[in-house]
Amino acid sequence: MNKLMTREQQAKRLLPGSTIGILGGGQLGRMIALEGKKMGYRFITLDPAKDCPGSQAADRHIVAGFDDLEAARILAEETDLITYEFENVDDKVVRSLESSAFLPQGGELLRITRHRIREKQALEKAGVPVAPYRVVKERTDLIDGGRSLGYPCVLKTATGGYDGKGQWVFQSEEEAAAFDQFHPHQEYVLEQWIPFEKEISVIAARSTLGEVKTYPPAWNIHRRQILHQSIVPAPVDDPTLKQAEQLAEKVAESLDVAGLIAVEMFLLKDGTLLVNELAPRPHNSGHYTYDACLTSQFEQHIRALCGLPLGSTRLLSPVAMVNILGEDVERVMKEMVHYPPEVKVHWYGKSESRPGRKMGHLTVLGSSPEEVMDLLKGVNTELK
Repeated sequence: MNKLMTREQQAKRLLPGSTIGILGGGQLGRMIALEGKKMGYRFITLDPAKDCPGSQAADRHIVAGFDDLEAARILAEETDLITYEFENVDDKVVRSLESSAFLPQGGELLRITRHRIREKQALEKAGVPVAPYRVVKERTDLIDGGRSLGYPCVLKTATGGYDGKGQWVFQSEEEAAAFDQFHPHQEYVLEQWIPFEKEISVIAARSTLGEVKTYPPAWNIHRRQILHQSIVPAPVDDPTLKQAEQLAEKVAESLDVAGLIAVEMFLLKDGTLLVNELAPRPHNSGHYTYDACLTSQFEQHIRALCGLPLGSTRLLSPVAMVNILGEDVERVMKEMVHYPPEVKVHWYGKSESRPGRKMGHLTVLGSSPEEVMDLLKGVNTELK
């Protein structure tokens, strides 16, 4: 295969037997490989951890940092296609892979989505609504931005940060002025506080051939700023659900997505939807698709990148997904033998359990949303 072809020239079908490289060996890489191996693909993962979750499912694992150009060269030589399971890949590695390998997602999508300011600007350019915000580079920007947006407001680092890390809420100008973690050489974004009714997310898939499909929107509930559970179908009126899917499609088309993109949104009391955040890969809130949809998000990601027809996103059963964190592991291990058959337990193969670390998830299935909620109440009494 000529790996110097343009993306348009490369937009052809990679059939089973091909080898897919994954930058990152976390649980997302693991689930991509598990689904892809059922489809007949081979996998090579690259991650600095020797026994990461992805390595346990891959045909081969390269132990190397995400800034290791030589390791990236080896990955490019031994694979027909490369994808990533998280955003924080070194720019030099991305540029190298774009020039020497088939990286259908490309580097531009990474550049946009791992930087909150660029992400918001790209969404605005596409005509997608976002929360009012201000760019903060100096301490005076923080004070001026707070006066402009009003209080409360939320300061976020432009890069890095997840599960609530790198975020601070200010209730007053006095709190903003007293903020002592400000780094003058770091970029931030200050957002107006949005009193949303619900947070929902939509997983959209766009293939290298331009086909687009979306999954049913999920209602996401957080605890301690970490996703706790996702419920599908989301308890929202049909016009709003349709609007959410259309917004996700618009994002996928506007940003020239290949593969998956998760679009997180705030639903306001008046029915307005604001896009909050993007993730250009399979997403935690899409884990419900593994058991409850005709095609899982992981299979769909592979289909989209390999130029295969996208699978049906039809929901087979109402469902809820519940994250299992480090502090939940002992309890779930003890109680899972008593779970009803409608509850499925997925473990990620992580050797070290820490509070707040995602160690696995549950999917709770039912014949109706009411049955799912009843089952969920029983499961949640066993999770902290």
